[in-house]
Amino acid sequence: MSEEIKNEEEKVVETPVETTPATAADVPAEKPAETTAAEPEQPAISETQPQIIVQKERGFSHYVGFALLCVLCICFFFMPGIALTFGVSQLVSLNGAAAWIFSAILSFIIWLIFKLKVKGFKKSFYFYIGLCVVVFALLIAIEVLTEKLNVFASIFALLSGAAV
Repeated sequence: MSEEIKNEEEKVVETPVETTPATAADVPAEKPAETTAAEPEQPAISETQPQIIVQKERGFSHYVGFALLCVLCICFFFMPGIALTFGVSQLVSLNGAAAWIFSAILSFIIWLIFKLKVKGFKKSFYFYIGLCVVVFALLIAIEVLTEKLNVFASIFALLSGAAV
């Protein structure tokens, strides 16, 4: 714990911020009498003020969490293709690489259909994400309603290459 505090104290960096004084070219030549009376002139400041920047070092768990989140997002985006691949794998034996490739191709085709049928990239993307949510909800319902078939365990085994 004391090493972390020591590292944080070493990370504090001071950078000077300089302000330059106003020159004659910056000030207009003539000011009306009304504005000079209402606004008093401020003297030019030529001091340097330190600016403190504290950088916090991220730990190993931050990067592991970020990697796990990326993997989950990729799996969620390919969810329609993964679900169809899981259905096909119940009929035909697939290895891990073939399952990923088949899932990616099917997901791309489904996304392309959404892109061609729904006008606008953003709108088609939202509809595709909605489809992913619906497919995920269906897989959860199948997992809960069937006692014999562990859907998510079977999908994980299929995509990792452990399924025989």
